[in-house]
Amino acid sequence: MLASVIGTAFLVGGIFFFTAGTVGLLRFPDALTRMHATTKCDTLGAGLVLVGLTFFEGGSMYLVLKVILLIIFLWVTTPAAAHYMARAVYRTREGHKHASGN
Repeated sequence: MLASVIGTAFLVGGIFFFTAGTVGLLRFPDALTRMHATTKCDTLGAGLVLVGLTFFEGGSMYLVLKVILLIIFLWVTTPAAAHYMARAVYRTREGHKHASGN
């Protein structure tokens, strides 16, 4: 009973951050601010949803370990990918000769 309440709280928090990121994507004026909103909110939202789902599964340590590894993977790759996309947008707007970075 308590685990399902805690899991539901994490899921609702994750859905809130996913919704906030979607609103930011639709409302912000340019690509860099849109990317900032979606990257921050989706990373936190995915982490909260994954933690919430572990409360519904039970006490399986194997599942908890997989979820922790998945959250770490998301925390590392999502900001790095957004950084490289923002860098490409910035270089393209500034008119650099080598916008691709070469």
